[in-house]
Amino acid sequence: MPQQYIVRGQRVTPEKIAQAKEMLSNMTEAEKILWQSVRTNRLNGWHFRRQQIIAGYIVDFYCHQAALIIEVDGEIHLRQVEADKQRDLALTQFGFCVIDF
Repeated sequence: MPQQYIVRGQRVTPEKIAQAKEMLSNMTEAEKILWQSVRTNRLNGWHFRRQQIIAGYIVDFYCHQAALIIEVDGEIHLRQVEADKQRDLALTQFGFCVIDF
């Protein structure tokens, strides 16, 4: 289980919040398709958030109840493989399960 207050108690810069909002407005097609399946608790009642900031990272989809992070990696991630590995390692150390597509 993730640390209880990792999302609520964190300090987030205004720039990171603006970046997350921009990503919300410009979701990829793959993210839009997945969001249609998980929004409004459609996945067996599990609640997901989009573009959630956790420990300085902006994750695509986050389910607190399941300590689950889903990353939908598009073309940009081909250029940042090492950074994605570091992100996944950091998030798993907080107790999250990270799934990359």
